[in-house]
Amino acid sequence: MKLFSRLFAELDATTSTNAKVEALQRYFAQAAPRDAAWAVYFLAGGKPRQVAPMAVLAELACQEARIAPWLFDECYQAVGDLAETIAHVLPRGGETSDLGLADWVEQRLLPLRGLPPQEIAQRVRGYWAELDTQGRFLLTKLVGGGFRVGVSKLLVQRALAAHGGVDAKQVAQRMMGYTDGRAQPSAERLLALIAQAEEGAAQLRDEGQPYPFFLAHQLDAPAEVFQAKLGPVADWQVEWKYDGIRGQIVKRGGAVWLWSRGEELVTDRFPEIVAMAQPLPDGTVLDGEIMVWKDEPVEPPGTVIGRPAPFSLLQQRIGRKTLTKKVLQEAPVTFMAYDLLEQGGQDIRAVPQRERRARLEALLDGTPFKLSPIEHASSWLEYAERRRQSRERGVEGFMLKRLDAAYGTGRTKADGLWWKWKIDPMTIDCVLVYAQAGHGRRASVYTDYTFAVWSREPEGQAEADAAIAAMSAAGPPQGAKAPPGGSEPREAGSVGALKLVAFAKAYSGLTDEEFRQVDAVIRRTTLEKFGPVRSVRPTLVFELGFEGINRSPRHKSGIAVRFPRMLRIRHDKPLHEANTLQDLESLLNL
Repeated sequence: MKLFSRLFAELDATTSTNAKVEALQRYFAQAAPRDAAWAVYFLAGGKPRQVAPMAVLAELACQEARIAPWLFDECYQAVGDLAETIAHVLPRGGETSDLGLADWVEQRLLPLRGLPPQEIAQRVRGYWAELDTQGRFLLTKLVGGGFRVGVSKLLVQRALAAHGGVDAKQVAQRMMGYTDGRAQPSAERLLALIAQAEEGAAQLRDEGQPYPFFLAHQLDAPAEVFQAKLGPVADWQVEWKYDGIRGQIVKRGGAVWLWSRGEELVTDRFPEIVAMAQPLPDGTVLDGEIMVWKDEPVEPPGTVIGRPAPFSLLQQRIGRKTLTKKVLQEAPVTFMAYDLLEQGGQDIRAVPQRERRARLEALLDGTPFKLSPIEHASSWLEYAERRRQSRERGVEGFMLKRLDAAYGTGRTKADGLWWKWKIDPMTIDCVLVYAQAGHGRRASVYTDYTFAVWSREPEGQAEADAAIAAMSAAGPPQGAKAPPGGSEPREAGSVGALKLVAFAKAYSGLTDEEFRQVDAVIRRTTLEKFGPVRSVRPTLVFELGFEGINRSPRHKSGIAVRFPRMLRIRHDKPLHEANTLQDLESLLNL
């Protein structure tokens, strides 16, 4: 644990890519393979199941430190991270444990699952006593199931490759599925990641193992410069970009595996896709999109077209462990295939895009699979005009793939090139009504905001000012200890009164300097505090961008937006000109 704690501190202390890779290489050179195997698991995104809720650990820390909960809460507001707060308030421990990371996880953390709460508390107390502040922080993160660190999986793969003297792409291939939890990290699995090819690397792949996903770069440029930037349209394959879950179907040895881009095995969640894939030849791997597809009646009467359903419908399938007949009927899932990565047991990722596409079309001809349609146009400007139909079609824009491109690993331009040419986000001008401090280096700055729109269009500035004055003078929602999700900030009073309706939260999109400026405004205009949340007098209008919008009975506004982020602060816009709930509802029809 000491070595892993030191590594975490080094990674957390720098933003330099080279420094992070060097720290990782030093760790791999010093750590025992068993410990390094677990380190790779955690650093690459593996998350052990929560053993104890963080609230229980915070209460236990208060008991150990002999402090009142209110004082702990004040400390948390200053620190911004619950595990870090716990590590700081605990009394100093005794001797620091020399137990390695693997033993900590396998002998201490994993056996905690299922124990009575009193037994868990007693053991955690003892574990805290054996660790320094950094060790306690990490232990609490692992027990609470919230471990994260500022290092990408790509950097872990680079460091492992350099440590083992193997190609980084080979390490990336072998790591696919490493964190999905089917097999426990071990020295053998770690050594297999960096084994030399002559030692039997071809046999290291599990039968159901997928390939690393090839990721596209965002294309932010006007269509007028595409000819100069990309070359002629004839060099590119242009497809619609669908909004689903990126996935790979693996058919080997008579069995089917379905993997998400997050390297999660989701085979059991989508039995329709498994049934579709069962007739595929062994040694087949498809890349594509998992999505809900629905048939809709259109004019003329009797005509039916199929189109992708909103992502929110697919979300209903993602979190369900039990798939009822009703769920399968209401959210029918399909697989939109757009690439072939393995055929006849042979890796064909190095084959040019045009040939992989031809093979894919021949393979899926006559099958129930949907094949991503290719669009054809004579110029980039014609494509730009056609791209305007994206929302009408239920897609996010275009994918551009060079016809001579290989299928690469991750987001790289070394093997070929893919671009995602997405449509501009939907936007709305809204009002800041709640704020909460961020985490980590932003723990002392209010960066997490809740935004609202008017319940109807104000008749003018005077009515908006009167509504804001009424909200500012009103008390908090009855019985509320914190702002309830999606509720109006401080009710205005009579039925039909003009008010602000909260509808979205966002924490990204501003620069550090802009966050500091907004933080100063929040502190000057705070009305009340609800634990870590402040309600503020409405003074600022923001332009909020988001990828999608749908109705949601879980929100009082009746609306939920997808991937909201702040585009800019509208210092030029008065409060009464912010958008309304009706404006949001009008976007539902786009």
